[in-house]
Amino acid sequence: MIGIFDSGVGGLTVVRAILEEIPGYDIVYFGDTAHTPYGTKSSETVISYTIKNIEFLLSQGAKVIVIACNTASSVATAEVLERFSIPIFEVITPAVELALQISRNFNFGVIGTRATVTSGIYEKKIMEKHPQAKVYSVACPLLVPLVEEGWMNKPETSIIVKKYLLPLKIRQIDTLILGCTHYPLLKKVIQRKIGRRVRLIDSSISVSSSVRAFLAHNAEVKQQLGQNRNLMLFVSDVTDQFQKIAKMTLKTDLTLKCVKL
Repeated sequence: MIGIFDSGVGGLTVVRAILEEIPGYDIVYFGDTAHTPYGTKSSETVISYTIKNIEFLLSQGAKVIVIACNTASSVATAEVLERFSIPIFEVITPAVELALQISRNFNFGVIGTRATVTSGIYEKKIMEKHPQAKVYSVACPLLVPLVEEGWMNKPETSIIVKKYLLPLKIRQIDTLILGCTHYPLLKKVIQRKIGRRVRLIDSSISVSSSVRAFLAHNAEVKQQLGQNRNLMLFVSDVTDQFQKIAKMTLKTDLTLKCVKL
């Protein structure tokens, strides 16, 4: 079973990508909706949430973990890699690798939560691989609440996205990393406001490709994963809005189970 978690609905973009990229595997998802968003929390708090989330997924039978949250990936990865001995994937490294592959001028933009942008993790990983690259990051704290509220197509959201992206348009970036798994749900408006020539990096797609490549070369782990197409969805707080967006994202009927960690 592949275990996936996020602070809310955004991680379902990773679930969707894995269902499309490597179909057939059992998946258990946990959305920590009671504590969303993680991007406004301290590093210590996010690390604590991350550990509890992983422990819960392991209790459900997960053999592989995907941290489908850029904030948790940026501040908690080192801690959880030391604590847990199973394969753990974060969403930042695969996104950086894909961005470096497709960029024309190595002129990158990154949008994410305050915690992700403040960590500087994307700049660090990009510069390690390509020291001549230019990286411009913008924190977009309003986007996660807008997605969680289901305001993907509201004119107000379009205005806010345009304002956030203006500094990156001025820098004439050629590649934009969507540094939050909520942001693919805003991909159309982001592409429209940043311009068609800018390539968007969707971390949900890049991390699912990394999981697929790993399983292709690790038969022992692959054999431990159930392949009954079971999908279990857990949240720490059930809301009608989450159910609506989850159904829209996964394009299927679903049942959410509420658990308190």
